[in-house]
Amino acid sequence: MIRHEEVRRVAELANLALTEEEIERMARDLSGILAHVDKLKELDTSNVEAMAQVLYDAPENLTLREDMERPCLENREALANAPLAGSGYFKVPKVIER
Repeated sequence: MIRHEEVRRVAELANLALTEEEIERMARDLSGILAHVDKLKELDTSNVEAMAQVLYDAPENLTLREDMERPCLENREALANAPLAGSGYFKVPKVIER
């Protein structure tokens, strides 16, 4: 069972502010996920062939497009939809300090 302190620590590392209700729900959900993974670990998969495509039999690169050289975006095009830009760069909020 995941303890509330562990959820708080992970939330702190991820810079998330969780309410007590969210912490309770996350602890319950994460515990359920880990219990399910433990159950899956009990299965013997030694005779199961590895798969590249789960849904159908196909070559590994079937869903990949041709690697083609293309012109780079101009700086103004790259920044056109940026919420905040300056001096030719994306500006983002500082997230290191609390």
